[in-house]
Amino acid sequence: MPLPLSGLLVVSLEQAVAAPLATCRLADAGARVVKIERPEGDFARGYDSLAKGESIHFVWLNRGKESVVLDLTRDDDTSLLAALLARADVLVQNLKPGALKKLGFDPLRLREAHPRLIVCSISGYGETGPYAQRKAYDLLVQAETGLASVTGGPSEPSRAGCSVADIAAGLAAYEAVLEALIARGRTGEGALLAVSLFDALAEWMTVPLLQHEGGKTPQRIGLAHPGIAPYGVFASRDGDAVLISIQNDREWRILARDVLGDAALADDPNFATNVARMARRGETDARVQAVFGRLATDALVESLAAAEIAFARVNDMAALAQHPQLRRITVETPHGPVPYPAPPRPACDGYGPVPALGAHTDRVRKEFMPMPTDVPA
Repeated sequence: MPLPLSGLLVVSLEQAVAAPLATCRLADAGARVVKIERPEGDFARGYDSLAKGESIHFVWLNRGKESVVLDLTRDDDTSLLAALLARADVLVQNLKPGALKKLGFDPLRLREAHPRLIVCSISGYGETGPYAQRKAYDLLVQAETGLASVTGGPSEPSRAGCSVADIAAGLAAYEAVLEALIARGRTGEGALLAVSLFDALAEWMTVPLLQHEGGKTPQRIGLAHPGIAPYGVFASRDGDAVLISIQNDREWRILARDVLGDAALADDPNFATNVARMARRGETDARVQAVFGRLATDALVESLAAAEIAFARVNDMAALAQHPQLRRITVETPHGPVPYPAPPRPACDGYGPVPALGAHTDRVRKEFMPMPTDVPA
């Protein structure tokens, strides 16, 4: 069966992570994605060479796309971009606010010229407002939204271990484009969309922000929950870190009785509610650790599983690489196949290859700007 977005043409002027993630999802869903690159290429191509000589970020986010190299200071190249946009369903771009207009492709004018076109612009802080012209990268937005202030241990703020601001914005853009496509199917009208890294991550920060405004500013406590106990990391006899999550008082009673082997603790009113346990968090955690520390990891994990207590091993990348639940896809690149984690969607028959820089330039130029001799009689 055809994929959901088969037959749609997406043109992207994109760099790095956020916009490439959005268009990668569109390509996975069957859209034809023509990625416009500068002569030097998307700068993410140069981040590293750890994926069989290719950049990890580029390999992750650019499968299934066509790479077309254009120098938009040249008239023939701007003409080709104009020809692509005249037939496109979606334009995704994350150039600096105002840059597309300076190149002669004002999003407002594009929408007027092509009423069915969906234009999605991704920026750091939005198209308007006091920060609109600021450069913004993932880590900067993690800091600016306050995410870093609630991440890490008590001593100092920390970044999240992956590009969460870029990912949040990329997925928000993908969502917005899909909504616009549904609306266009009903009305025939395209849309002008704007997504920012700041907005996307600030929305994720709703709970800590409202906690602060409610008078209880969240504190950094590492791998523990700021408002639930016991919910954190405990060490087995083998020294392995095991993270448990007790979500309600019923689960606490099960943990105390069936895992800690302490029926009296299960019925003790000093620990019966989460409020009481939080008031005695140090003692609560100490009681859990005292038992966990006497158990070998395998025995502890078996006991938690039997009691249906939610838990996790605190894995590193070596453990993730061998994780029994990890699904992978294999994507072709100019230097050979690269396996990596599968996207969280139903499996499809296959994923397109990662393009070499400019691999499709000549073919796309002939298709969208045929020479007179190429035009059928």
